[in-house]
Amino acid sequence: MKFIKTEAGQQAFKARSPLFSARQRSAFILVDGTKTVDQVLAATSGLGVTQVDLDHLVEQGFLSVLAEPVAATQPGALAPVIADEPPSNRTPQERYFDAKPLATQLTASMGLRGFMLNLSVESAAGYDDLLILFPKIQDALGSKACRELERALKG
Repeated sequence: MKFIKTEAGQQAFKARSPLFSARQRSAFILVDGTKTVDQVLAATSGLGVTQVDLDHLVEQGFLSVLAEPVAATQPGALAPVIADEPPSNRTPQERYFDAKPLATQLTASMGLRGFMLNLSVESAAGYDDLLILFPKIQDALGSKACRELERALKG
């Protein structure tokens, strides 16, 4: 099972909400839609993070379960092209939830040269923030590598 951050969670994190313990803040940072719960727990086990901490974040509405696995696209790999897609009626929040893990994965794949861009993506609190960052990601990686992200944001 994988979690993604919610807008409410992003805002509470930025506001340093007392509903986050120090352990929970550490776990929240690692949640990106690509890591499994077991991976997050293993990475934070030295801090004492348990499933109870993650359950608390879900109960508070700071994390939600990722319904479908995010398809991984290697940098430089061609994303599948879907012809004649009908216009999407997805809400900005749905687009954000689909696009955030993709943007995180793409910018993380850049290594040190993408560090600041990755931080910007991680701190993006909503759809509009990601939409603003999209041209920078596309400039850095090229339009082919960003097709799936573009589809998630604009499709």
